[in-house]
Amino acid sequence: MTRTITPRLRNLLLLLLAVTGTLLAGAGPASAHAALTGSDPAQGVVVAQPPARVSLTFSEKVAMNRDSLRVLDPQGRPVQTGTPANVRGTTYAVDLRGGLGRGTYTVTYQVVSADSHPVAGAYTFSVGAPSKTVVPDAATAVGGGVVGGLYAFGRYVSYAGFIVLAGGTAFVLVCWRRGAGVRALQRLVVGGWLALTAATLWLLLLRGSYTTTGTLADVFDLGLLGQVLQTKPGAALVSRLLLLAAAALFIAVLFGSYQRREEGAEKRDLTFGLGIGGAVVAAGLATSWAASEHASVGLQPGIAMPVDVVHLLAVAAWLGGLTALLVALYRAPAAAPVEAAAVRRFSRLAFGSVLVLVVTGVYQSWRQLGSWSAFTGTRYGQLLLAKIALVALMVGIASASRRWTGRLTDRAAGSAEAEEAEAEKESVTASTAAGQDANAGDEGPADAGDARRAAQLARQRAAMDTARRKRLRDGDTGRYGLRRSVLAEAAVAVVLLAVTTALTQTESGRTEQEAARAATPARSATTAPNGSLTLPFDTGGADGKGVVSLDLDPARAGTNQLHLFVRKPDGRPFDVPEVKVALTLEAKKIGPLAVAAEHITTGHWSADSVQIPMAGDWKVAVTVRTSDIDEVTVSKNAQIG
Repeated sequence: MTRTITPRLRNLLLLLLAVTGTLLAGAGPASAHAALTGSDPAQGVVVAQPPARVSLTFSEKVAMNRDSLRVLDPQGRPVQTGTPANVRGTTYAVDLRGGLGRGTYTVTYQVVSADSHPVAGAYTFSVGAPSKTVVPDAATAVGGGVVGGLYAFGRYVSYAGFIVLAGGTAFVLVCWRRGAGVRALQRLVVGGWLALTAATLWLLLLRGSYTTTGTLADVFDLGLLGQVLQTKPGAALVSRLLLLAAAALFIAVLFGSYQRREEGAEKRDLTFGLGIGGAVVAAGLATSWAASEHASVGLQPGIAMPVDVVHLLAVAAWLGGLTALLVALYRAPAAAPVEAAAVRRFSRLAFGSVLVLVVTGVYQSWRQLGSWSAFTGTRYGQLLLAKIALVALMVGIASASRRWTGRLTDRAAGSAEAEEAEAEKESVTASTAAGQDANAGDEGPADAGDARRAAQLARQRAAMDTARRKRLRDGDTGRYGLRRSVLAEAAVAVVLLAVTTALTQTESGRTEQEAARAATPARSATTAPNGSLTLPFDTGGADGKGVVSLDLDPARAGTNQLHLFVRKPDGRPFDVPEVKVALTLEAKKIGPLAVAAEHITTGHWSADSVQIPMAGDWKVAVTVRTSDIDEVTVSKNAQIG
């Protein structure tokens, strides 16, 4: 929850927006997942002589094994020799066999980026002239399929467990110390610990298959597990398990001896000790993410990692504390409900957390996006916009919660008196019923009918007690309104956590744009600049957006060779059901001349002997069909010499 925006806070937010604009306007390179930023031979190029080796350059260092870089001939047979090697910086190369024939070759790669995410892709180049290729599953994407889905689920559960564990204990120690004795809060925090522990073991088992084969049967492969333990992500998961052991001891003290201590100097000292110890364990758990994922690579890792730790702790304090408050409002005993003072303390804690999230979020956005265009032009930017919208929605709901908190304070005394009177009335009713039962017992021994009647009376008393508690709960409009607004916040928080988890698995906007530029097909040395066109398209259907890159070589009157590449917005090759090309010289009323392009490999079409009768400003129209009904024609003029 948060406070009403004051002029001072408004000026602070305006200053943060101005800083954001300045940072994004002059942002330098940043990276998350590794992206292919260069290759030799280049993508789509036609070389006269077979190369001796193939080299790939990535945006950051990657981990490779023997099969991470493969080169396949037109029949799909591997032609690389030896093991891929790091030749310089972020460039990796593999040698090729001698005497390679003419045709189109496919380069596939499957690596693990420095931020722990698997990255795979493929592209083609040709020797002499393009040809058909037979490369089944040449660009198999790692990190997907059943194993990828299970790994993503494990990441979500691990984040949720950490938030509940860290935020729940912070709520107890900072906001409501009496909550240490509330069974519902104890179950919540222990549940967070169990979820995080189970998810960490889950991720450790899945990691080997997730980054290599993607096969579910390899989850229990001890050889893969041994390899994982030697990597940075594996070490981070093991350190997380060790910290969870310390967290178990912390929980045992918090819900054991601490909650039984009477208020006094000794309990205050124990509170301080638990606070320091809990902060150290929580920061260590947050570091296990920061040290192995986005923050640990790219621009300014020495600053980014501490910022990421603080960001995670602020998220836990806000969302985890919110979950604990929700449980306290609904499940705390009627005789000892959460006090208005505790709610006010959480309101201040949440307000401070939101301010920390704004500052750290601005830095993270600058680091991962790099430009304003990446906000809308990349998947990372779009997810980030969704996250910002959800945070804004939560802050709006929190302002309503703060108003209910004020009403809760005003009505606290009256509610207490009403509850006491209602409890006294219920006590009298229960005593009367007990006296009637005693009189009935004096009349003779209880038979089966009496036992049934006693059980029925017990159920009635339980129902009356439940109804009384509900009546008292709903009669306090301040507490009732607060519960509903906090429940709405928690519902939005569940979606926010899902979006945040997706962000951690998404390539940064800056890197995605670099990869898209690197994926632009290379032209041969004789291709004129005007013979190369880039045409974005959108058929309007599902998965209907992409980019067509078209090369005419040599872009002169006479016989030409055409290469056409279709890619998704993130630069990956895109096989669509149909592509048609037509050329029109409107000034001379020639055309449209249809070009029959032949499918070569994933996202690549080619046509030899394309006859262009004369020079001029030719309109090149490309029709792309992405489904049975979704089709669009895009066009651009090319100057043919």
